[in-house]
Amino acid sequence: MSERPVTILTVDDEPEIVDIITQYLAAFDYTIFSALNAERAREILDSVDIDIAILDVNLPGEDGLSLAQHLRETQNCLIMMLTAMGTPSDRKKGFEQGADDYLTKPFEPRELLARVRSLERRLPSRIDALEETVPKQNEARVPIGTCHLDLEGQSLVDVAGEEIAITAMEFDLLKVFIEHPNRVLSRDQLAEFAHHREWSPDDRSIDIRIARLRKKIEADPNNPVALLTIRGIGYKFVTAN
Repeated sequence: MSERPVTILTVDDEPEIVDIITQYLAAFDYTIFSALNAERAREILDSVDIDIAILDVNLPGEDGLSLAQHLRETQNCLIMMLTAMGTPSDRKKGFEQGADDYLTKPFEPRELLARVRSLERRLPSRIDALEETVPKQNEARVPIGTCHLDLEGQSLVDVAGEEIAITAMEFDLLKVFIEHPNRVLSRDQLAEFAHHREWSPDDRSIDIRIARLRKKIEADPNNPVALLTIRGIGYKFVTAN
């Protein structure tokens, strides 16, 4: 069963900020709802279940802190405050009102995306889905390409059962693919899931490791059938039929 898109509500009284957030996050398959004030946000919340809320503090009428408290009482969602108010006392007040994360303006869209992805991994629905995709203990050896990944032994073995040398980072990368079969993963996601860090456009480590792994798990590394390149996006692990 495919996962439903993560729903995000962004509330900010600056239309240009709303447009930036909406357009940027929508490009990564998030479903975005937007409002310029708390009143409109409450109307949206009456009919939509929100996974993540991105709230400005200084809103006309009801402020973002009050709206955050309302969300805590009515929605099972995670909350990020996105505001120019960045003093320690401001942040403390935000977390006291139920914020799960706090990002100050001006902000980089890539950092916002990284924060959203971090929150996404904490969503109960995503935790449950991940647990369903992780192979059980009696499925310790999972086929990947012409080989099997031994999850208990943290090793890669060929069809004859002989171990193939891989690094710890290569193992982590293969494990991520196995946990997300037949799903396109961006370089950002692979870096975060496997290496617990952000990827930069100048970082070629993911591409280099994919090339090395193809030499180990593909019958023909120049024409891969297991680890596919999705041009302009990232990579996808295709399970055998």
